[in-house]
Amino acid sequence: MRTRVLRFPCSGPDDLAPLHQALAEGRLHPERVVAVLGKTEGNGCVNDFTRAFATTVLKRFFAERLELPEDTVAERIALVMSGGTEGGLSPHWLVFEVDDAASPAPEQPGLAAGIAFTDRFAPEQIGRLDQVRVTAEAVRRAMATAGIERAEDVHYVQIKCPLLTAARCEDARRRGATVATSDTYESMGFSRGASALGVALALGEVEQTALSDAAICHDFDLWSGRASTSAGIELMRNEILVLGNAPGWDPALRIGHDVMADALDGEALDRARATLGDGSLVALLAKAEPSRSGHIRGQRHTMWDDSDINATRHARALVGGVLGGRTGDLALFVSGGAEHQGPDGGGPLALIVESGS
Repeated sequence: MRTRVLRFPCSGPDDLAPLHQALAEGRLHPERVVAVLGKTEGNGCVNDFTRAFATTVLKRFFAERLELPEDTVAERIALVMSGGTEGGLSPHWLVFEVDDAASPAPEQPGLAAGIAFTDRFAPEQIGRLDQVRVTAEAVRRAMATAGIERAEDVHYVQIKCPLLTAARCEDARRRGATVATSDTYESMGFSRGASALGVALALGEVEQTALSDAAICHDFDLWSGRASTSAGIELMRNEILVLGNAPGWDPALRIGHDVMADALDGEALDRARATLGDGSLVALLAKAEPSRSGHIRGQRHTMWDDSDINATRHARALVGGVLGGRTGDLALFVSGGAEHQGPDGGGPLALIVESGS
């Protein structure tokens, strides 16, 4: 098995010209694609429709190439769009291909990728224990698909999850159900948090007995060091990409991870790279979150107090700048909102490197 990761710049959420060019040059193989991650240039909030726009054009692109209905494409390719490229972050696509007809792999493990989808959630399930449990089951399925047998071999789990809108809250009310929150922006955090705890449960980072509806987005001592979750209006289920190292996969690509202790902890990149040895950077994925204490290393920040720009947007710009300064690269998949993803003010980080190049 071989995983290939292709990174393409884009001039907007509908710019697939680089994919068309790669297809013409024989570098992109639609039949092998299992996931596309996109950093789109919207606000990353409830009304960020750049994510849905990007998802629509990608589904159409692959449907035409694979000669399949768009709904069928959505069942074989995880489309994870993360809105917000504040600061210097550069919009881009990350395309993951899996080739199961590769040459026999050496004994050394290589980058393994597996996807899974949950069923659609009812609005009242979002941000609650139901979402945690269902997500954990889907993570385990994605691991099995990737041939990853040990939780410690998983290095990053990227999830796209839903959010609540006024219409979705009203739907629950009409059926006599209650929702986790009627604040639509706050619902993004609840969905991200429940999804992250699902990863933590699947990977043994938390115990089932520690979890409850009341713990979600309240008990932040519970967190995953390998979850990255992003909420969007464009779906009502969780779409999951599990990345790890496993035997039977080409070791030319490998993934490592660490956890940023705070927004300035660029050394997490060095710690992750130290586990991988020499190799060129193929992709970097990270979470960003303003510390709830209002301080970073003893100094006050004002991200939570800005009524004009949301705090998660500030955090993406800050972490993107820190990591961009260390890599010299701005096409980084930095996602905001790290509820239950790393410690307060920090977040998981992973990098994929290619050896011999």
